[in-house]
Amino acid sequence: MHMMVSKPEQWVKPMAVAGANQYTFHLEATENPGALIKDIRENGMKSCSVARAEVQWHSQAYLCLLQVGLAIKPGTSVEYLAPWANQIDMALVMTVEPGFGGQKFMEDMMPKVHWLRTQFPSLDIEVDGGVGPDTVHKCAEAGANMIVSGSAIMRSEDPRSVINLLRNVCSEAAQKRSLDR
Repeated sequence: MHMMVSKPEQWVKPMAVAGANQYTFHLEATENPGALIKDIRENGMKSCSVARAEVQWHSQAYLCLLQVGLAIKPGTSVEYLAPWANQIDMALVMTVEPGFGGQKFMEDMMPKVHWLRTQFPSLDIEVDGGVGPDTVHKCAEAGANMIVSGSAIMRSEDPRSVINLLRNVCSEAAQKRSLDR
């Protein structure tokens, strides 16, 4: 879940109960990211593998934890994310201003992705906004191993081929990075 809300703290428990296994919030939307990360971790689910109808929710017993993602908007310095990078599972770099789809990809966000990949090589790094066949290579080369692509897929005459291309570009870049180590 990518929570584009002003008070992400109030949605952790409802999202966990609803079946979310990943919770991404915007760094700019909370005054205490560390406390929110802890709250997300503590609100894990009883089981990640059973059907939702079979899950019995308990506030104290957790077998797996929610994954935590931390997002930054284009105007936020990537260094602000660094203090929490070792406490999260994924960093999300917005490559458009949040709010609506179909915006133009902001290539000037790629240094943020590259910095994160260099500083935190095992961290999942996602980009969201304007990502499609013409821009995915830039994301993958900068170090993103996860992407969000809406308009490029939905507006395509062949969504399957677009999805395959996006996956392949990210996979090939990740393999190349692992070989370069």
